[in-house]
Amino acid sequence: MAGKGLFVTLEGGEGAGKSTQARLLAEALRAQGHNVLLTREPGGTPGAEEIRNLLLFGKVDLSWRAEILMHMAARSDHLDNAILPALERGEIVVCDRFHDSTFAYQGYGVGQSAPDVLKFLNGARKLVDFEPDLTLMLELPRTQARERLNARGGQTDRYEGQAEAFHERVLAGFDAIASADPARVKRIDAAQTPEIVGAALLQAVQARLAVQGV
Repeated sequence: MAGKGLFVTLEGGEGAGKSTQARLLAEALRAQGHNVLLTREPGGTPGAEEIRNLLLFGKVDLSWRAEILMHMAARSDHLDNAILPALERGEIVVCDRFHDSTFAYQGYGVGQSAPDVLKFLNGARKLVDFEPDLTLMLELPRTQARERLNARGGQTDRYEGQAEAFHERVLAGFDAIASADPARVKRIDAAQTPEIVGAALLQAVQARLAVQGV
């Protein structure tokens, strides 16, 4: 943890409600008197948002190595110019996606958990060398996720439009992450009502705030 703040990330597959719940969590924490930076990945700074547009909506396909490094480049700019300064100011940072999404999407989804892909990915992650204090993993079966995505409509990005097998691999990646690091990652049943999910997220953050004295 940097400075006096708290770094919280929300993770999970498509349709799990991360963006909505991140916004609601930030609003709830602000209502309690906390200073909160609400942000997202890839993105969060002008430079990282440019990289986001290339990654999600670009017309060219990148090699898996280039794709991983582009995510890490966006993350580095995001950390240096937004996340770390906010933490040094003692703020709570609520971020929609971070390292775990790269591991799940690029490592499991794109790379199909091939050993050379995971090795490269872990090496790049170590170079960036910063981890969340708390990760809230929103878990939702693909059948329900598809229903939500169909109801939502809108433009489909590079990852949302992938085949079903891709998304199943991504969920397997998130499951592996949560199983490997239960001290950091708290699983949340995202199939519950938004109110119940939001309450569970807020409770988890409050518990971590109490432990760390933020």
